[in-house]
Amino acid sequence: MPLVDTINADIKHAMLAKQEGRLRGLRAIKSAILLAQTEKGAAENLTAEKEIQVLTKLAKQRKESIEVFEKGNRNDLVAKEKEELEVIESFLPKQMTADEVKEFLKPVIEQVGAKTAADMGKVMGVASKQLAGKADGKMVSEMVKQLLTN
Repeated sequence: MPLVDTINADIKHAMLAKQEGRLRGLRAIKSAILLAQTEKGAAENLTAEKEIQVLTKLAKQRKESIEVFEKGNRNDLVAKEKEELEVIESFLPKQMTADEVKEFLKPVIEQVGAKTAADMGKVMGVASKQLAGKADGKMVSEMVKQLLTN
């Protein structure tokens, strides 16, 4: 079943159950998917890879908003963003832990022949494609830097 159909069904259930936080998160997902479908050159139905990209982008936006709202002492807005983030993350694949990312990166570094931090771009090019949606890009970048400087 396409993600849009799942989201539509979940929106109906959230409306009936009067789950405002879940409903906000689902509507945000639906909006982002509809936007992605109407982009120039986009297919009517998004690929699973594109859906994960859209969801990852939404999750990243929520995390950044949470940071800003926490700095501004806006706990009411932090709570809303966290509710939406939870809903968005429920549709994303399980995120890899730091240790799993580290173990994944070791053979990639050997494969591309990276020796120093100057070779970071080579490693990130391969790793970011393979880890898309499975691990946070910022964490992957930090791990690559750490592995290449040791």
